[in-house]
Amino acid sequence: MIQDIAISMTIQGTGWKHDLLLALCATLLVLGLNATSGFPTIADLGADNDSMLRLVEVRDLLAGQGWFDLHQYRMGLTGGFVMHWSRLVDTPIALIIFTFQALGASTAAAEKAAQIIWPLSLYGLTIFVILRASRRLAGTDVAMPALVLSTAALFFIGIFHPGTLDHHNVQLLLTAASLWLMTEAPFRRSAALLSGLCAGLTLAVGMETAPYVAALGACAAVLFIFDERERQTARGFGIGFAAIALVVLVATIPPSAWGVAECDAFSAFQFVIAALSGFGLAAIAGLPGQSTAKRRFLSMSALAVAIAAVALLFFPQCLASPYAGMDERIRTYWLNDVVEAQPFLSVAVNEPKLMAARYVTPFIAILLIGLQLRSRRLRREEALTAVLLIVAFAVSLWQVRGSTFSVAFAVLPLSTWIAGVRLQATAAQSWRVSTRIAAAWLVSLNATWAGVAVAAQSVVQKAPAKINSDADHALTCGKASDFSDLAGMPATAVLASSNLGSPILMFTGHRALAGPYHRNVGGNLAMLDAFMGTPDAARAIIEREHVGLVAICRGNSEELSLAAQAPKGLAARLLKRDVPDWLELDDATASKPVEIYKVR
Repeated sequence: MIQDIAISMTIQGTGWKHDLLLALCATLLVLGLNATSGFPTIADLGADNDSMLRLVEVRDLLAGQGWFDLHQYRMGLTGGFVMHWSRLVDTPIALIIFTFQALGASTAAAEKAAQIIWPLSLYGLTIFVILRASRRLAGTDVAMPALVLSTAALFFIGIFHPGTLDHHNVQLLLTAASLWLMTEAPFRRSAALLSGLCAGLTLAVGMETAPYVAALGACAAVLFIFDERERQTARGFGIGFAAIALVVLVATIPPSAWGVAECDAFSAFQFVIAALSGFGLAAIAGLPGQSTAKRRFLSMSALAVAIAAVALLFFPQCLASPYAGMDERIRTYWLNDVVEAQPFLSVAVNEPKLMAARYVTPFIAILLIGLQLRSRRLRREEALTAVLLIVAFAVSLWQVRGSTFSVAFAVLPLSTWIAGVRLQATAAQSWRVSTRIAAAWLVSLNATWAGVAVAAQSVVQKAPAKINSDADHALTCGKASDFSDLAGMPATAVLASSNLGSPILMFTGHRALAGPYHRNVGGNLAMLDAFMGTPDAARAIIEREHVGLVAICRGNSEELSLAAQAPKGLAARLLKRDVPDWLELDDATASKPVEIYKVR
């Protein structure tokens, strides 16, 4: 159906309304698939801790927690800790819930509506942005390949599934939009300004996109250095980037914290760098006497030196590795097991299916760009796409989370390639050309490579043993029903692995000591000391932190890992059903996914 619509739209026109309709059709298709299967990603959120805690944060906001108050009071040590997330993502989700409640829907129904509407809206908008960018690269013939590849790729990476409320989908949309608008800058006066706005917003949402924002800003500067006609691009991008940084500072940071630098969230550090780089870029582009490339290069070099000097002199702590100050135990027992934080080599060895699905299509796209360079120079829009794709691929080699962006950006050169092959087939049809078209489609789909990896793995090794042989035990304990017994107990502090922290907050009224967030240092260390320590040491921590319940999920990989690392620790003993006399198993939870022990 999508293919027929795409072909029809290519014939009828190439305006934004046509692409918006195509994106809507793709979104409705995915909505239908999820609806017919009962929205499985909402019924069981699995290990999506960020989406669960995001909903908890939105609930707290709607319940009256202050706009500037980002404390998560029900996680960590007594008093909680301050989260590093942005209210920019909370706001639209809260508005959806509030609107449905105002129309008479129950809280549960309103939340489910938000869990469906928000990620799928972002999904459709991201497809639309990729379609517009692909047309700028390859014209009208790219519509169908771009639609199919973007629909499949964005679905495959999983950040747009119903229930996904974390910020990565927002960041991908804004980064892709900034790239597209940058390609539009020579043709639309406002495009560069909007590109800067999108770049600033994606940085405000989370620091993970800093490399892409830096690349976009550098592209605006380099374009102006080599071509004076790009003056408007540099000026517009700079003004948009700096202006939105000021708006975000005023709108999301309390005045009392305007002078405080936070390296992992938007703060004085990010604002100063954004304002200096953005307004500096705009000022240089607006100065007279910038008629030669040499003068423009010297001016931009001076700006770069000024930015570096400010960062080194005033914010040196933010130039270190983002995990430089992390406690070694948290790094060893938590960060090293976070899949999205793994480097390429670790993924290639331990997760060959993930490696094939996340790295092959971006690599092919980069190869296609390299082959293009052998025959001619890249056009402006091709060069911009190449820069963002290569930066994203480089980030993915450091941490697999970067592949979310590289997979999406790879759609642009891959769809251009397929469109070219299809045009050749139209000009001279033969079985060789038909085979080439089929091959181009196959190698451009992530699912193809994931399937190849699974097939290869099944040949060279036996299927891995299940973590838990009991089919009744969930591997992640991410369903509301898993926590129904816990929810019915009087509110108290719960000792559980960090992977259970977010669902405990979402499905119950308890406080969770641990949670998979780098700012929850005290709570996570207390959990590690309790679960890996002797029962006597664990009891001392439980009494100190006023813990009333201990919860375990027998299929949870984190608990199994802690038990393996400390075979005499509390976690290992509970998994063996060797219960200390100061704990009492709640019989109603015996052999359920989440077993609960009461502190005597």
